[in-house]
Parts: sequence; structure tokens; C-alpha cells
Amino acid sequence: MSDFIYCLNSSTIRPTPILDKIRIAGEVGYSAIELWHDDIDLHLSKGGQLADIRKAVNDHGLEVPTTIYLKGWAEPDDALRQLELDECKRRMEQSVAVGAHHIIAGPPPGACDRAFVGAKYAELLDLGLSMGVKPAFEYLGFVDDINNIAAAIEIITNSKHPQATIVLDPFHCFRGGKGFESIAKLKDANIAISHFNDTPSSPPREQQHDHSRVMPGDGHLDLRRYLDLLRQVGYRRWLSLELFREDLWSRDPREVAKLGLEKMRAVAEGGYPSRGHE
Repeated sequence: MSDFIYCLNSSTIRPTPILDKIRIAGEVGYSAIELWHDDIDLHLSKGGQLADIRKAVNDHGLEVPTTIYLKGWAEPDDALRQLELDECKRRMEQSVAVGAHHIIAGPPPGACDRAFVGAKYAELLDLGLSMGVKPAFEYLGFVDDINNIAAAIEIITNSKHPQATIVLDPFHCFRGGKGFESIAKLKDANIAISHFNDTPSSPPREQQHDHSRVMPGDGHLDLRRYLDLLRQVGYRRWLSLELFREDLWSRDPREVAKLGLEKMRAVAEGGYPSRGHE
């Protein structure tokens, strides 16, 4: 019995049409799926409806923890930020329509005023909540500033919002250079979702990017420690397999999804040695 709920981030089988992604996730045994707005828009451009997606999710007994993603909401230029917020609203409407709990809000790509970003995240949260979905803040290991858990905690603290949450990810913890230990500073209620993946020790951390991720247990990260930290703070919700590998995209998506679920279970449910590294 797992302490966690297994989720498929649909980036892992990216070329597959969205309704097929949902079907595959349900058929191979996931309980949830994260959906990307690019996939939703592609479905709509071909004559599909948001109701098709919601029906597929319901028919396969899945939750939608998040849709991905929002950008530009913390632009310092007022006019540019408003344009980006118009797109954020459109995506929030989609997120609500497909039944998502959260919508992921990415960080600014460069150096930023963290007090300003926290205040704008609070405004984004209020906007999302008014529409029926909760924006969750994500740090990214390869951006200049908000690239680790501690930095993300500073943003949600600066927001002063009681419903502020962050997205966790082992790869981004490694890529940002700060590791996992700041998970201990969180409460369960601060965590929207945990993405799940591994990464090799080579090439060097600074040269790794999204495509560097590998299946859980196939890299060098101490994922057992990562999961122990989640358990210690009381987090018992989604682990979402998130990979961006062209070699996996060229394979049968059902086989990839099935393998990913097996790998996650092997790590989370025992039989996986501690690596001793982050």
C-alpha cells in the first residue's frame, strides 16, 4: 500500500493526443493526470470541446491535480503584465472546465524583487480562487533566481496568502543546487503536488535541463530521503511522473506510462536503496 497517489504528468507521453493520454493513464493504473494547456488548445483547434476532456477524466476515474502552466503574471511592467493576465484568465477557465484542483504558476525567468513577486502571486491566487481554481507556485532549477524550495518558500511567505502553495520536484531541487532538506520547513498544506523523477550525476548539474530527467530509480538522487521528508511533513497526496525525453516520446505511450508507474511504485513502496546523494 502506497503512502502516495500516483499521477501521470502528461508531458511524459507528450506526442499522444490528450484524450488518449487520459485513457492510457486510467487503463494502466494511475489515479490522476496533470494536463498541459498546449494539449488542451490543440484538442480545441481540431474541433474538440473542453467537455470531451472532462468526460474522459471522469470516465476513467481520474483526478486532475493541476493544469500547466501560467507565465508572465509577475511582469514588472503593468501593461505587459495585464496582457499576460488575460491569457492566465483564459487558461484558468480551461482549468476549471476540466476539473483541476490547481493551475501551476511558473516563476520569473530572471532576477526579481521577491516581495513584488509574492504580492503578485497573492493577486493571482485571489483571481484564480474567484474563478474556481487555485494557482500553485513552482520554482524551476534552471532559472536565475527562484530555483529552489527555500526561494519558493520566501515567495509564498511574502504573499501573506493563507492558501499559498508550491510545487515540489526532485529534479529542480538538484538543478537549483540546494537539495531536498528545505521540505522540512513546509507544512502539508503548503504543497500543491510533488512531481517525481530522477536525474543522472553526469553531465554536471549546471548543464542539465528538462530532457536530462530519467525514470525514478534510474538516476543518482536519494529519492528515498525525498519521500521520507514528504512523509515527515504529512504530505500524502500526488506523486506525478514528469519527464521530457524524446526517446520516451518515440516509444509506445502505454508502455512508457506503465513502466513509469512501476518505477514509482518500486521507489515509493520499498526495495529501493538509498543513494546518499541529492
